[in-house]
Amino acid sequence: MKTNNFSIATFNVNSIRSRLHILIPWLEENSVDVLCMQETRVQDENFPKEAFDKIKYNVVYKGQKSYNGVSIASKHEINDTAVGFDDLENSPEDEARLIRCIVRDIPIVNSYVPQGRALDHMYFQVKLRWFERLKDLFERNYSAYEPLLWCGDLNVAPDSRDVYAPDNHEDHVCFHEDARKALENVKSWGFIDVFRKFNMEPEQYTFYDYRIPNAVKRHLGWRIDHILATVPLARRAEKAYIDISSRLAQKPSDHTFLVAEFVL
Repeated sequence: MKTNNFSIATFNVNSIRSRLHILIPWLEENSVDVLCMQETRVQDENFPKEAFDKIKYNVVYKGQKSYNGVSIASKHEINDTAVGFDDLENSPEDEARLIRCIVRDIPIVNSYVPQGRALDHMYFQVKLRWFERLKDLFERNYSAYEPLLWCGDLNVAPDSRDVYAPDNHEDHVCFHEDARKALENVKSWGFIDVFRKFNMEPEQYTFYDYRIPNAVKRHLGWRIDHILATVPLARRAEKAYIDISSRLAQKPSDHTFLVAEFVL
């Protein structure tokens, strides 16, 4: 049987209309099969679908005004699109943070997990609950023994390699022990961190805060964007890398592209 390559990227665009000057040329140059996007910050009627049409990418999306918003673009047909959680707690905000589909027979879940604001804020509990609900969703709808990709801005740095000055961030909502345990609990269902399969070094970051001068050059970042795969698909992973170039471009997002490649 002839093998085929499959590539997927994830990118928090931090306003898709403000990032088209980076996003569209990157897709033209890299030609990934699928791109998962978060924080599109646009209502559906204003989503720039035409920009994707011009480069022959199909695109599905769910957004809301000024906040959140998720999208999946693909060179291939996109099937069985769904948004939000299929649970009793599902809300319009959930739907603008979680979108799933099937591309080339591979189920893909793209999520923008709530950041949490502060440890004593109700949104941190919402964040922890979000991970519980994600695990429930995977258990109800998927099998850990079949190919599945979970991508997105998960707003958690899994271990000390994934954040600069980790000792100074133990009380940060994206590195607190409870947040890391919540992510690990979902991963225990059957996910492999594809990036870490190929890259064990520290200072490999996907997010650099605008407020820190020269954050990229000073290696002051976080690895909070992830591509996770079930074992059958992770075994077929060939490469995973962070493309820092977009973070160094004019008017960048505070995140950059994470890419994984597979042989199917």
